[in-house]
Amino acid sequence: MEPGDARSQRRIFLFWVPLAATWLMMSVEGPFLAAVIARLGDATYNLAAFGVAFSLAMLMESPIIMMMSAATALAADRASFLALRRFAYTLNGLITAVMAVLLLPPVFRLVAEGAIGLPHRVAALTHVATAILLPWPAAIGYRRFYQGILIRNNLTRRVAYGTVVRVGSMACTALALYALAHLPGAWVAAAALSAGVCGEAVASRLMARAPVARTLAGGEGGAATRLSTAEIVRFYYPLALTSLLTMGVNPLVTFFLGHSRAGLESLAVMPVVASLVFAFRSAGVAYQEVGVALLGEGGAGFLALRRFAATLAVVLAGGLSLVAFSPLAHVWLADISGLSPELTRFALPPLRVLCMMPGLEVLLSFQRALLVHGRRTTQVTLASGIEVGGIFLALALGIAALDLIGAVAAALALLLGRLAANAFLLPPVLSPAPLAPSHHGEQGRAA
Repeated sequence: MEPGDARSQRRIFLFWVPLAATWLMMSVEGPFLAAVIARLGDATYNLAAFGVAFSLAMLMESPIIMMMSAATALAADRASFLALRRFAYTLNGLITAVMAVLLLPPVFRLVAEGAIGLPHRVAALTHVATAILLPWPAAIGYRRFYQGILIRNNLTRRVAYGTVVRVGSMACTALALYALAHLPGAWVAAAALSAGVCGEAVASRLMARAPVARTLAGGEGGAATRLSTAEIVRFYYPLALTSLLTMGVNPLVTFFLGHSRAGLESLAVMPVVASLVFAFRSAGVAYQEVGVALLGEGGAGFLALRRFAATLAVVLAGGLSLVAFSPLAHVWLADISGLSPELTRFALPPLRVLCMMPGLEVLLSFQRALLVHGRRTTQVTLASGIEVGGIFLALALGIAALDLIGAVAAALALLLGRLAANAFLLPPVLSPAPLAPSHHGEQGRAA
């Protein structure tokens, strides 16, 4: 897509909507699996165990999660593609090895029961669920690399098709195990997630065959676009650190919830609340790759992208508020997610606190896109550090000092941390002036 096309709101919408659909479909996973767990035995224990296992898996995958943005921005020619692919595969192997060490029983007991403070019964369920999720990080890294290739080649619909495979595989696995296996709910949900993401990884690779072949046949490119491993590391490590900080929020919150007032109830409801909030945030998460691809040389698409982001932020935050402050909240939490009346009442306050998060997610994605496009990834990391630091301080104050109910303290901390990060990255959004021209001719533009 040429930079001039990015000034059209319709063009931005058509580029964005398949990516938004991808994230929206993924956001269905959490509520669907929570509903399955809630309808199996020992729902409170299994909801808590799955929430912890999923948080640990997300932490493990965090260093690879930005590979989509990296491939979108950097895979300009044969040499760059091959170098980035080697880097992605190596990182996948290292992450899987680290997760395998975590699963060693003495190490896991130290983390789950010692650090997080889980009851032994919940820790045992969590251990097996985390083991079932062992393929998760590498499959995520593999498919996000090839999804970046698809986005770079303006094939965003294929990204959505891959997610259809993921959600379908996940749902079929969950329903089959629910009906036939008589397993704990946390294990059923973990198996469904692993099956889904592995299916999506295979589908993404198959759909990327043609653009990969064109890239490999296109020659080595010029010196301006050729990437060394050292250059990839310099570009990527701030993004990986950003993801590590961001994904580390989930285990951090889990740790504090385990030591909070009404800790077990908080651990049970937060995955359900987070899933609903993410359903609205997901469209904003997708906007980062849109910005990276469509900003163009020197930020030609800046004003149009900012205008689209502002509209999207209002729509998403307004939609979640409509649900949270109406009878729709009870329908979602009790009737669809299957929470008991007590847990439903428990989930309402944190849900309402988080109503602004979808709008703030759009803003953060746009802010990150500006910096990734300009290869100023260190600022992205600093913002994430500020967000995590703010969350930590707010959790410590709310739980340790004020003795708030864990779920409420967590929601307030998440909101305050995100506001701090958005505030730190606000200057580039106010004016296109800080946008530096791309150092590489093809960076930041869909081929």
